[in-house]
Amino acid sequence: MTSSRFCFALLVAAGLLGGQATAWAHGDVADQVKVLQEKQPSNAPGKNAVMLTVSYAPGEASPAHQHPGAVMAYVLEGAVVSKLNDEQETTYKAGEFWYEAPGTVHSVSRNASKTQPAKLLVWSLVDVGKAVTEPVGK
Repeated sequence: MTSSRFCFALLVAAGLLGGQATAWAHGDVADQVKVLQEKQPSNAPGKNAVMLTVSYAPGEASPAHQHPGAVMAYVLEGAVVSKLNDEQETTYKAGEFWYEAPGTVHSVSRNASKTQPAKLLVWSLVDVGKAVTEPVGK
């Protein structure tokens, strides 16, 4: 999938996720992102908790993006290369995980393999009405 298709998919995701402003920059809703649940927790007024999976085909990558809310990611299968803010690129394998503080720039997010798929489980806590993911610089 090309970067332009990812950007288009971001706009599609914003319109398809239950009328919420939730969106994800990692691909189209049907093939790449599967929202497992989205709730407004009673102990976090004004916030949406979103749980989803992100699937990467072999060699697939996402465009640079940031998250206005906190994000926790867990690699379910394969391996993913990630670069957050000014940190070094890190490869996370199945069973490994990371945290992204609100506003973290995620400049690299890609499948580490050219031959095997990769899949993430992602949880985010974001303000109601905000997208889970925004383009860098917004």
